[in-house]
Amino acid sequence: MATLSLDPPQLRLDETRPDPNRARRIIGRTILYVVLGIASVAIMLPFVWMIIASLKTNNQVFAVPIQWVPDPVVWSNYLDIWTKANMSTWLRNTLVLAVSVTFLQVLTGSFAAYGFAKTRFPGRDVLFLAYIGTIAVPWQAYMIPQFIIMSKLGLNNTLWAILALQAFGAFGVFLMKQYYESIPDELSEAARIDGLSEYGIWRRIVLPLSGPAIATLVLLTFVNTWNDYLGPLIYLRDPDIWTIQIGLKSLVSQYNAEYALIMTGSVLSVLPIAIIFLAGQRFFVQGIATSGMKG
Repeated sequence: MATLSLDPPQLRLDETRPDPNRARRIIGRTILYVVLGIASVAIMLPFVWMIIASLKTNNQVFAVPIQWVPDPVVWSNYLDIWTKANMSTWLRNTLVLAVSVTFLQVLTGSFAAYGFAKTRFPGRDVLFLAYIGTIAVPWQAYMIPQFIIMSKLGLNNTLWAILALQAFGAFGVFLMKQYYESIPDELSEAARIDGLSEYGIWRRIVLPLSGPAIATLVLLTFVNTWNDYLGPLIYLRDPDIWTIQIGLKSLVSQYNAEYALIMTGSVLSVLPIAIIFLAGQRFFVQGIATSGMKG
């Protein structure tokens, strides 16, 4: 017959002993949060100033000391920018280029990455290293040969020149390949046994499992294409096919004293990028964190 023990439970000495590192961890974490908070404020301060400047008059934009609260608030700047500049055309052209280039890079990059990650062929690793090595070559080194090729093809002064040059990207192949390697090879092998083609494996198995990596590539490619200035400056000479970056530069030249109007155009050019980044930041972090893992 079991008997109940009325003795008080014995407490371990290590449970009652205070943790000497706990206070150190709390202090370290507090310092880290303070530093990150200061860094965040420093990074956001120029954007906040740009938004505030877009609501001022021209004389108040560069006034010293800085007037952080506009008085009066000039909301008409956001109406004048559409009448004094061809903003609708610039935004439309930039959106067409950004969406098209992003789609092409995701399509070509993910398909090429599948070949490097999930298939075996002679010279695969050497070819991949050579292809990735092109990232280290600055664009200025082959900018003139590209321009000559586009001129002979008759694509200069058209949006097709930008699409042809940016349809392929080594970084996208590298990013997608690293993520594909985290997907077990057993899935591909089982699909091959069932008679599925390599294209079918990529489209029906590998691609649906690569959502975070695709979202990361979409975000990075869209932002880079939207903010690209030098490429459109070289190939797009007709004002009707200018992008927002070239248009803002012409706005600086045309309205040299309209500082508030220039800041208004800058806000409109940054706003779509900020919305897209905020909407996809969770997938961006997840894709970056898992791209270097292997299953």
